Amino acid sequence: MRTLIPAAGGLAVGLAAALTCDAIHTPLPWMIGPLLAVAATRVAGWPVNALPGGRQAAQWIIGTALGLYFSPQVAQRVGGFVWLLLLGAIFAIVVGYVCGYILSILGGTDRTTAVFASVPGGAAEMSVLGERFGARVDQVAAAQSFRILLVVVTIPSLFATLGLHGADPFLGASTEVHWAALAALLAATGAAGLLLARLNVPNAFILGALVAAVPLTIAGVNTSAMPRWMLNGAQLLLGCALGARFNRSFLARAPRFVGAVVVTVAIAMGISVLFALLMARLTGIHPATLVLATAPGGIAEMAVTAKVLDLGVPMVTSFHVTRVMLLLTCTGPLFAWLRHHRRRRAPRGPVA
Repeated sequence: MRTLIPAAGGLAVGLAAALTCDAIHTPLPWMIGPLLAVAATRVAGWPVNALPGGRQAAQWIIGTALGLYFSPQVAQRVGGFVWLLLLGAIFAIVVGYVCGYILSILGGTDRTTAVFASVPGGAAEMSVLGERFGARVDQVAAAQSFRILLVVVTIPSLFATLGLHGADPFLGASTEVHWAALAALLAATGAAGLLLARLNVPNAFILGALVAAVPLTIAGVNTSAMPRWMLNGAQLLLGCALGARFNRSFLARAPRFVGAVVVTVAIAMGISVLFALLMARLTGIHPATLVLATAPGGIAEMAVTAKVLDLGVPMVTSFHVTRVMLLLTCTGPLFAWLRHHRRRRAPRGPVA
């Protein structure tokens, strides 16, 4: 009961915010509304929380829905831009390190903490990696959470203001809901997610769902579309999970660091927009799609934003999956090499 009552309170607050935002036609009402509402109530000291396992369930549903976009034609188109996917991932690492250096100066924190707080990976994954190298886990987790919040709120709002909804639409392979096929598909994607989770793969449920659903869609297996209410429910769970990362104590304890995070996230978004516009001119891909694809957000958050706004869902998903895989495999070794190289170049003290 100690777990379920705060979770029920968080769901109630999130659902009320989602319905309100939906009624007044705000962008991404089912994710942004719960995110801001749960975060605000927790900062205000209310005993609300996210549903245990809600984030994983949301990623499972979202990943399954995203996998339905990869028809053979779409997969062929995305496959022609593998070089761009890798370039985008390398670009994200470079921007993360640059913003980490700026954060260490503005936020008054050590460079190790600043780097792992700024590289756009998941909060849990970057916290674990950072801890291995002596980073402050609380600051890394908080900075990563603020990054997601700022990106999720800013970009959809900007796109809504510019009227970019539906500027680069993709249709899923299935447009009708077939409950038996959907149940079989969800069973397959859920099993793949559980397997990756057992193997301790980060973002296991969204990656597992994609691993199971994408090959079926490419092979032309006719499954089922995802019902709108199910996707809305997934966004609600995801928004509550993101909002539950915030509390009053951190904001009161480190206001300078929080302010520096806001500045560096704004810098990262600005640089990413410039990079996206340049790549759009070179490739002919819609600029709005590439802005979402290169934005320093998470896989689930940016992919569901692309789906709701009809903006290049397969391309955005592919960019963020590639980025996360490269970040998680390269950030640790790269940081260790750079630290070793810096220590070798550091001047030695006088020999006694």
